[in-house]
Amino acid sequence: MIDKEYIYRRLAKLEEVESKLSDPASIANQKIYRGLVREHTSLKRLQERTDACFNLHDAIAEHRQIIDSPDQDPELKELALEELQDMETRLPKAEKELMSELLPPDPADARNVIMEIRAGTGGDEAGLFAGDLFRMYTKYCENRGWKIAVIDASTSEKGGFKEIVFTVEGQGVYGSLKYESGGHRVQRVPETEAQGRIHTSAATVAVFPEVEEDDDIEIKPEEIRVDIFCSSGPGGQSVNTTYSAIRITHLPSGIVVQSQDERSQKRNRDKAMSVLKSRMLDVRRREEELKKGDFRRNQIGSGDRNERIRTYNFPQNRLTDHRINLTLYSLDRIVEGDVDEVITALKVNDVESRLAEEMKKTVT
Repeated sequence: MIDKEYIYRRLAKLEEVESKLSDPASIANQKIYRGLVREHTSLKRLQERTDACFNLHDAIAEHRQIIDSPDQDPELKELALEELQDMETRLPKAEKELMSELLPPDPADARNVIMEIRAGTGGDEAGLFAGDLFRMYTKYCENRGWKIAVIDASTSEKGGFKEIVFTVEGQGVYGSLKYESGGHRVQRVPETEAQGRIHTSAATVAVFPEVEEDDDIEIKPEEIRVDIFCSSGPGGQSVNTTYSAIRITHLPSGIVVQSQDERSQKRNRDKAMSVLKSRMLDVRRREEELKKGDFRRNQIGSGDRNERIRTYNFPQNRLTDHRINLTLYSLDRIVEGDVDEVITALKVNDVESRLAEEMKKTVT
């Protein structure tokens, strides 16, 4: 049952938040301002879904009155009955969308991300598959108006990548791409396979919310080792003759990051430090999730990144996401960046799981 009073109390904050957003004091404090922007976006979305749901409820009540009235014209009653059936079909979806908006938001969903794709088992074919995944995500992000910037890349001999690290900037990036973390497996006939046999190889994807200025991530100078080297391109060729590439090792955790995409040593160092801080922030977030119990550990986007999450079967034009038992026979479109249907299904599953958990808490 939807509690209207509770929703309207939540929406009453919208005017207050809008007032604070125009306050010069809020604008001067970026931490406060970013929080207000996120809260405003969330409240506006709640308002839209509240209006859609409650207007549908009102329309259904009006149509039932027409149908139940003995004085109404029979043709009008018949038309009202047709419209009522359509509205009652749409109502469960509208109610679920409204309920999902009442769930506690993850503040990280609005953040930019750092993504890492690494070739796994499968030799040269794994590197080609890692390249295909990068191309798929690039097209998906471009279609949504998001900006991609490569931080570091190690190409494989036959093409593709041994590893590639890049940032994605845009609206609500982490909220969509967080579901991509995990092991991706491909089944297809490699171009080098003369016998036409299907080959299986793999790549891993990791997605981290990008660190922000107000995140309390402290890295002491004595905790890191910085190595400087020449940037290298395909086949080990030197991209430039200056020692501008940076590799940073965080000694306490063993995390190693590097950046060689920029010609400036300082910019490469800044990028590498940003990646390191994001990796450390991700470790902290995952540790906090573990403390919350089994429920959050089992949620998509919060699980073990070594887990196989998806299979791309090219001979059958089939994609299977093993976490939600989703199978689509449109792999040719998906690898061209049409990933919306997959990510939407993952989001819906996540919301339904969280709603079920909230309902359990309400009952108990």
